[in-house]
Amino acid sequence: MEEMQETVKQASATLRYARISARKVKIVADLIRGKHVNEALAIVKFTPKASSDIIEKLLKSAIANAENNHGMSSSNLYVDQIYANQGPTLRRIRPAAKGSAVRIRKRTSHITIVLKERV
Repeated sequence: MEEMQETVKQASATLRYARISARKVKIVADLIRGKHVNEALAIVKFTPKASSDIIEKLLKSAIANAENNHGMSSSNLYVDQIYANQGPTLRRIRPAAKGSAVRIRKRTSHITIVLKERV
């Protein structure tokens, strides 16, 4: 017996080296994981966090990738995966008391959104 292997289309968008901490991105990412695309856009638009603008732009890019590159309908799309991994840290030095120096860590992150179609 042959089993029918049904392939589920998916589209993704990735932003690398975003100048925001992955910890801050994960707060907004947890809000939209598993949600329908239109609902996710509404949530991100009205969330007062620094990462919400970045995620909104990336989500719109993922939707455009799904429609143009994979022929998917935006009415059936949902956020299957969204994750933020830590990127390289930019290290800067700030002068401190008694001639010492304090290290400033400017963190970056890699953000990925994967969209799938509901069947």
